[in-house]
Amino acid sequence: MTPKGATMNQTCQRRTVLTIAAALAAASICGFANAQPAKLVKLIVPFPAGGTADMLPRILVEKVRGAYPAGIVVENKAGAGGNIGADFVARADADGTTFLMSPPGPVAINHHLYKSLTFDPTKWVPVTIIATVPNVLAVSNKLPTKDVAEFIAYLKANPGKVSYASQGNGSTSHLTASMFMQLTGTMMTHVPYKGTAPALMDIVAGNVDVFFDNISSSAQFHTGSKLRVLAVADDKRSPALPNVPTFAQAKLPGMHAVTFFTMVAPPGTPKHVVDYAHKQFAAAVAAPDVIQKFLEQGAVPGGASPEKTAEFIRAESDRWSTVIKSANVTLE
Repeated sequence: MTPKGATMNQTCQRRTVLTIAAALAAASICGFANAQPAKLVKLIVPFPAGGTADMLPRILVEKVRGAYPAGIVVENKAGAGGNIGADFVARADADGTTFLMSPPGPVAINHHLYKSLTFDPTKWVPVTIIATVPNVLAVSNKLPTKDVAEFIAYLKANPGKVSYASQGNGSTSHLTASMFMQLTGTMMTHVPYKGTAPALMDIVAGNVDVFFDNISSSAQFHTGSKLRVLAVADDKRSPALPNVPTFAQAKLPGMHAVTFFTMVAPPGTPKHVVDYAHKQFAAAVAAPDVIQKFLEQGAVPGGASPEKTAEFIRAESDRWSTVIKSANVTLE
């Protein structure tokens, strides 16, 4: 029956609007269901357990479990500078059940370093930036330098005699040291290690002189007077070490190097799947207790949109490409 005062045409229009609204609601529900995987979700960390790359995703997993009723886990697939885990994700189904949770190597650096890879880092589908962690200049207590100016002067007076540790050839610590030497016109001797822990042990023991580590690993040793952090390679001082200046404050403004941790999906992952994952993980990163846990690790929480994450990765890739070419670093 047509309502009083309404024409047949108006009634038809009203019914059409209601039909369209119902269809849109159904589509929204369907899209949500399609974005929410019906299978176990795997967050692949391409490095060993125990480091920052592993700890940050494990903090987030506890916050997003409700959004993934089939389950969500962190899996470590380490080796080859992160390439083994990255290759696994690149070959995975693009259905929102597998993501790469990675520091810079497999997303922004390795394609400039390695002569060939089994995956194309430019094809990743960015989801979000989990966090950024500034690198720091850490020196052995045996080194007679108290600030950046003294350190540079000491290097120039002793070319090639000072040793610097890294987490391995082509790692961010290796490339950060290369950037520093390019900016300052100095020369040090590279001593590559297999990860952060052995490098830290040797700088604390005085077996190696310098380590461009990320702040989350070195801060506790600085606080405990086991080594000295002279500067932070970020735009602002870190809350983890508020008394340590930035390189810009130490009169070396071009020295900017952060280790970032991103979440990316396999090539071809649909936008609605990426948007769903971004919504969940960005909300988790913004939770007050997560922020506190991240800051305790020296990590600045992220949460950027997929588009902003893509821009960030491109900028970092360009930055490290320049350093790699200037230092002539290549890996098999």
